[in-house]
Amino acid sequence: MALWQIFGETKHNLEVPGKNIPNKVFAYNGSEGEEPQRQTAIWPRPLAQKWTVMLFLGTCLLYCARMAMPICAVNMATTFGWSKTQSGVVMGGFFWGYCFTQVLGGHVSDRIGGERVLLLATTSWASITSCTPLLAQLGISSLTSMTVARFLMGLLQGVHYPSLASLCSQRVDEGERGFLMSTMGSGSYMGTLMVGGLGSVMLERYGWESVFYGAGLLSGLWSLTVWRFLLRGQMNTNQVLSSHGSSSGLSKKRWLKMFKQPSVCAMVFAHLCFSSTCYSLMSWLPTFFKDTYPHAKGWVCNVIPWLVAIASALFGGIISDHLIQQGFRTSSVRKMMQFMSMGVSSVFLLLLCRPLSFPSAVIFVSAAVGLATFNSSGVSVNVQDLAPSCAGALFGFMNMCGAFTGLVLVYVSGYLIEVTASWGYVFSLFTMVNTMGLGVFLMFGEANRVDLWNLSEVTRV
Repeated sequence: MALWQIFGETKHNLEVPGKNIPNKVFAYNGSEGEEPQRQTAIWPRPLAQKWTVMLFLGTCLLYCARMAMPICAVNMATTFGWSKTQSGVVMGGFFWGYCFTQVLGGHVSDRIGGERVLLLATTSWASITSCTPLLAQLGISSLTSMTVARFLMGLLQGVHYPSLASLCSQRVDEGERGFLMSTMGSGSYMGTLMVGGLGSVMLERYGWESVFYGAGLLSGLWSLTVWRFLLRGQMNTNQVLSSHGSSSGLSKKRWLKMFKQPSVCAMVFAHLCFSSTCYSLMSWLPTFFKDTYPHAKGWVCNVIPWLVAIASALFGGIISDHLIQQGFRTSSVRKMMQFMSMGVSSVFLLLLCRPLSFPSAVIFVSAAVGLATFNSSGVSVNVQDLAPSCAGALFGFMNMCGAFTGLVLVYVSGYLIEVTASWGYVFSLFTMVNTMGLGVFLMFGEANRVDLWNLSEVTRV
């Protein structure tokens, strides 16, 4: 495939036999052969700006609460007498819960609106976070209570990103989706930095309980703010679904029909590959710096890459939306962003395979992590291009599979490190996985809608 075919400049509308339908949100309740009436449910710009800020803060607090346990694990293990294996059981409980609610959370968001699901889920996991120190003091084993708490935390946080995908497809115009999803991605890095910096100070001065209390109370305040200023007065808004609406959008026949589309399979495969390498890179980078540069300052390698990632994610979202608004094909922009995310970033991973000075290693890692954030404007948004009527459920399926494959690659990476005592093999493995996912997406990825069995979209009246 020629480069001009991959990164073409001609934007096209969605082709349907006998019709030329823009790739936008619309509702169609008429009979076959009638022109669908376009009824958008797009946020007006002032409201979209408010939601963007609140969703950024919500994602930031999500990661603060998620990372509270890893930050406090050593102190809690000392307090309760946990072994390394027991500490791993407690922290691993989150990921098992996280996998189970991805599809369900996305499906419910597609039907009743992602705003409501996010509000309910955030209120629930904020309560669990705040109550974690109290749960540890119950009469039952602290190991059991903390493992159950982490499992429930994973269940409730598992709906977050599928709900965002559904919300973005329902409420945000095509030319602005890249920036919103990139902003959410930068929120995750900001949350990791916050809990790593401020959380460590609170842990040292006030004890591990303060980290959970702080993250839980701030998250509860976020829920109260969203309810009071953004959703109150809208909860009685009716949601109109036609008889052919998304209530049947998860039928086996339609799922099979959708997964027969090469563009859907390419998107899912690319997401699995990216998620696997991303999880593994985040899991092993601290160990890489500690083993390779034992005398270097730890805060440098734990802070600088994520600061770069925040700026890079926002920049990628702005660039992708600008290109689409200027008339570039949506599929070409998605491929371009994914090429930067999985292709160019892998070049910097390969540079880590040879001996480097500490500053050079930090620069290359920062470049790789920063470019990887362009995925938020690539595959992560492509699901809303292909199937806006069930974007939440489809993204949940992708994320669930990505979490499982990520756990596998983390284990395989650890095995390679132990057997070969060489980080070069690990970074080469990451590059190989990225290359496979990118190649499939560049060949078969598209942005044309594939859910055209149902021309009915959620419409607010």
